[in-house]
Amino acid sequence: MSDQPAVDAVDTAVYTVPTDAPEADGTLAWDKTTLVLVTARSGTTTGLGYTYAPAATAHLVRELLAGTVTGLCAYDVPRANELMCRAVRNAGLPGLAAQAIAAADIALWDLKARLLGLPLVHLLGAARTEVPVYGSGGFTTYDAGRQERQLRGWAEDQGIPRVKIKIGESWGTRQDRDLERVTRARAAIGDTAELYVDANGGYTGGQALRVAAALADQGVTWFEEPVSSDHLTVLAGLRDRIPLDVAAGEYGYTLPYFEHMLAAGAVDCLQADVTRCGGITVWLRAAALAHARGIDISGHCAPHAHAHAAAAVPNLRHLEWFHDHVRIERLLFDGVLDPAGGSVTPGADGTPGLGLTLAEERAAPYRTE
Repeated sequence: MSDQPAVDAVDTAVYTVPTDAPEADGTLAWDKTTLVLVTARSGTTTGLGYTYAPAATAHLVRELLAGTVTGLCAYDVPRANELMCRAVRNAGLPGLAAQAIAAADIALWDLKARLLGLPLVHLLGAARTEVPVYGSGGFTTYDAGRQERQLRGWAEDQGIPRVKIKIGESWGTRQDRDLERVTRARAAIGDTAELYVDANGGYTGGQALRVAAALADQGVTWFEEPVSSDHLTVLAGLRDRIPLDVAAGEYGYTLPYFEHMLAAGAVDCLQADVTRCGGITVWLRAAALAHARGIDISGHCAPHAHAHAAAAVPNLRHLEWFHDHVRIERLLFDGVLDPAGGSVTPGADGTPGLGLTLAEERAAPYRTE
């Protein structure tokens, strides 16, 4: 195997970017977002990956993962993923460890594709040319004007025919404002665009059932985390009783998590986050689990980390074009995709790997480690 390229080094960097306005969903508020960047080098070729996670994630990469994958054949990404999962056994896989593995796994896939001179989607094998996206934001902190401008920007200016707003404000205690904002959202985008909502687990089961009836009246078709995704029985019960598609899965850090959710019949569309679930290696497996049950998968946030993998699965519904992450990825990276018309086409320009390069001068002011 001496003629095969080896992983020579794994490094990290941390960037924290303030939001462009205060942001909140049903159960959390924030004013800055941290991106942990992982690079994997073989000779003169470097791949990059990342996750949105606390800075401690970078320490975990350096302490537990870098030494595990250094020296391995750079082509053997599934092997590296398995060894990384074993290395964090006592640290606990769900949570930061899974996010650290995810960033390293994405970097290793990017490295392999770059070494072979291929866009990652071509290395994985494309199932589609275009990846549909939906505009996602509509934070509970937005006033009516800001929400309308954002939604119109997607639906009218960029031609994205599906958008999502946050509801479940303050753990479901502002239901009237939630429904008022949904009504305003429908008015902003008209009758032809699809309207989605995300409660981030802010409602109780009975409350979600009542809210769903009002949402259906506004033509909402996607109800994300109406209740906590920890409560699969309640989620499955709601799915059986409401006309909207129920979606969840963004907090899945391991493959068995997705199997349990699917086995419970809890979702019409499985969401998986490539920057949380262990990387592209595990995301593709989650997609296969869903496909075996006739369920679609949707990529959660971090659109440029997902795009190539999303194009490689037959049961993709769409990819979340999340305002916060899109803004950060455009700031930190060159080579970002264009969602005009409602889809992106990863690999179209032939650039190897994910097609991203770190914009070092633009990124430098936001680097914290």
